[in-house]
Amino acid sequence: MPYAITLDDVKNAVARIAPWAKRTPIMTCATLDRLAGRSLFFKCEQFQKVGAFKFRGACNAVMKLADADAKKGVVTHSSGNHAQALALAAKLRGIAAHIVMPSNATPVKRRAVEGYGANVIECVPTLEAREVTVAEVQAKTGAILIPPYNHPDVIAGQGTAALEMLAELPELDAIIAPIGGGGLMAGVAIAAKALKPAIRLFAAEPLGADDAARSKALGQLVPQTGPITIADGLLTSLGGLTWPAVRDLVEAVVTVREEEIVAAMRLCWERAKLLIEPSSAVAVAVALSPTFQKLHGMTKVGVVLSGGNVNLDRLPW
Repeated sequence: MPYAITLDDVKNAVARIAPWAKRTPIMTCATLDRLAGRSLFFKCEQFQKVGAFKFRGACNAVMKLADADAKKGVVTHSSGNHAQALALAAKLRGIAAHIVMPSNATPVKRRAVEGYGANVIECVPTLEAREVTVAEVQAKTGAILIPPYNHPDVIAGQGTAALEMLAELPELDAIIAPIGGGGLMAGVAIAAKALKPAIRLFAAEPLGADDAARSKALGQLVPQTGPITIADGLLTSLGGLTWPAVRDLVEAVVTVREEEIVAAMRLCWERAKLLIEPSSAVAVAVALSPTFQKLHGMTKVGVVLSGGNVNLDRLPW
């Protein structure tokens, strides 16, 4: 099998998460259509549980655990949406969740994780400290590690968003999704291409965190180094399980500047009344970008709005 998952894995995930995950709406906006020069269809994952698509993958991974493993609890390290998603999924299954969070994590996100009943373990804000702390928790509790994106069950869960889009809009010519670690893009790409081989897939990335674009250009995995972007959900490197799908199935990784991201976010708030976070706005910015507008043969484009967890005390305008 060339990829971490198959279409069957995604279909199984649909059934597995159905009792808990929301089937999010697809919205449109005439103003954004006019600016893009084509019809855009927004998959609104900001209305998903925990306000982000991450719940799909975390829920699938947690609900798929064998009872004997689930009793040990789950553990991850995350400062954002995956932390909340795993905490809620574990609560719904009635098992313990241990979330290692860096000391500089946004207070509102930490409070949300604690609100779902998870055990938050603070560490210094380095990747090494996160991984060491997770290993310590695992040694002490036996908890099962559920990483944010580089995990087959997480990728399959994220792919359910594509199945919902194509069930509602089988005539889509293309799908744009934001890319950070690549769990969403890989899941969407594998599911969408299996269902509709002619569909075109595009990854949206900030220019200040462009490891996926550089990886695509070189044809090999390039790690993220020193990312600087307002899109704080897209700071991580691609994973070994997510990269092959991006390499083979995604037509292009399109990058956008910070001012384009902020402008797209503001447009969505003001004109479409869609309260999205900067990482979602990256996909909208790509849909509106001159680079994308020069690509022809696409009249109906799906855009995945990945989440809406915004720090309202630090808006970018």
